[in-house]
Parts: sequence; C-alpha cells; structure tokens
Amino acid sequence: MTAGNNPSVYIKGVGSYVPEKILTNQDLSKVVDTSDEWIVTRTGIKERRVCENGQECSDIAVAAGRKAIESAGLHPSDIDAIIVGTITPDMIFPSTACMVQKKLGLENIPCTDVQAACTGFLYVLDMARGMLLTNHRYNNILIIGAEKLSSIIDWSDRSTCVLFGDGAGAAVIARTPAGATYGVNDIYLGADGSNPELLNIPAGGSSLTASEATLAQGQHFLKMNGKEVFKFASRVIVQASEEILNANNLSMDDVDIIIPHQANIRIIENASKAMKVPMDKFFINLDRYGNTSAASVPVAMDEAVSSGLIQAGHHVLLVAFGAGLTWGSALVKWH
Repeated sequence: MTAGNNPSVYIKGVGSYVPEKILTNQDLSKVVDTSDEWIVTRTGIKERRVCENGQECSDIAVAAGRKAIESAGLHPSDIDAIIVGTITPDMIFPSTACMVQKKLGLENIPCTDVQAACTGFLYVLDMARGMLLTNHRYNNILIIGAEKLSSIIDWSDRSTCVLFGDGAGAAVIARTPAGATYGVNDIYLGADGSNPELLNIPAGGSSLTASEATLAQGQHFLKMNGKEVFKFASRVIVQASEEILNANNLSMDDVDIIIPHQANIRIIENASKAMKVPMDKFFINLDRYGNTSAASVPVAMDEAVSSGLIQAGHHVLLVAFGAGLTWGSALVKWH
C-alpha cells in the first residue's frame, strides 16, 4: 500500500438497487424461534430485502449498474469493462459480470467476477484502479457488488437467516482529470485464509462436490461461527481504518463520514468506542437491509450521496470485512 497524495482515479457515478419484497423480523418469527426484540437487540436489523422468484443476481446488478452509469452522465456503451464482486453468482460459470454485459446490451469488453465476500466491493475497486492506471484502453469501468444471499440461506437456522438480505450497489470508476485533487486516495486490502470454516459454504465446489448426502446435510447453505467472526470483525474494522489513515498522515478528525460494512450494529458500536469516533460519523442502513455482503458498502455509499451526507471535498472512509477471512478499507476524497 502506498500513500495516495495524488488521486489518480475517482468514483464518477454511483447507484444501488434493493428488491421490493421486504422480510421483517416479525415475518421471520413465524418461521424460526426468534422475535423482533431478540434480533434488534443483538444485530440492529429490523428488516431485509429478498429477491422474488426468478429474480437473479445479475438482474439486481444490472439495475444498480444502470443507475451508476446514469449518475456518471454516461451511456452503457461508454463502459469499457465490468467487474462484479459476489458470492452468489447466477451460476458457477460463466461470470455474473458476463450476464450483466449481456443484459446491458454490450459486447466484447472484458468482464469478470471477484470473490472476496463482504469485502468484495473494495477488492473490485482496487482492481478497477489498477486497470485504469496500467492500460489506457480503459476509460470507464463499471464495478458492482451484488448479492442474492437469500439463495444460500438456511431459513430454519435462526443464527444466520436473520442476518442477511439481497441487494446491489455499483460505481463507475474513471481516471481523475489532470490537476484535480479529488478521487480514490488509497486502498488497503488483506486476507487470512487460515480458518475458512469460520464463514463458508462447505459443499458445491471441487473439494466437496454436490451429492445426495451434501444436500441432505444442508452443506450448500451458508455456515458461520458467529462468535469468532464477531471478534474478528470488531478487531479488523479498527485495524483497517487506522492502517489507511496512518499511511496517509490523516486522523479520524479528517474523515467526514465512514461507510462501514453493514453486518451488525454492535460491531460498529465497538469500532466507534475503540477509535473514539462518534456513532453519528458512521452511515448506518443495516436496520433496513441487513447484511448484503459485497453490496453492503456501495448501497450505503449511494444512499449517503443521494441523501446529501457526502458532499464535494469530503473525506470518505470505506471499510469492510468478510469471509476468507478478508478485510479492506479505502480513502476517498469526493468530487
């Protein structure tokens, strides 16, 4: 990671989409042994969005992508590449990015998916930055974090089914105009693959292929060691935030707004206390959407922009963590 005193790419436009169908805590209490009070007290989540039958991950990705393209003042034909961060692709292959390309009516541009779970959007942001800076054939790259997590949830497991929702967020990344001082100042990414069982889907890959046994055992659903993931997240959100600020000779006082991964209000509250940052500096929408994995940060960022909380000249800190285990942060000066 290098200090980014001269931003070289910027977020030209943003957009997001969440399905219309709302699943409340009261709805879940009819399916599993839980209650609105139990869920809100432990997570801060009140409701989440879920896709309708037949609504694919690529569909919601396209909806968010179109809004980002429009926000950037562009036409889909101006897009030179598409990168999608997701753990719930339409299918194992081809990539969901290729499905997005098709639905946007584009041809021949490079498309790929990145799998970094809830940190996915920050990973694709860094990939887009690298492509723009090393290859001048690219001018506008569409990056998307999109998840249909309802497709991998065991709705009989109250420890996980209350946490997650569906959604998509997108951004168009471009090179910063000459002389401009706004843009993506720096990105910090990390991963620790030593304990993949803490948050995973055990079956469906090449190590544990699909069978009647894996289906009967529910091995194709998301599994999580909630206690250990909570401890990891509470620690790494602080680490990733301080790391990037220190590298850029900034402090939390210089940050106007923090867009954290929307996993659990208690994780954000812990970070607030550890960093001595007031909660009102964190943008929160997890009460309405739950944890939308790779979509979490871009959906929140888009809502913060549209609500006027992010203004030109603001220093914006993006920070996320997820399965892998992965983590990351980005420091952006808004235009």
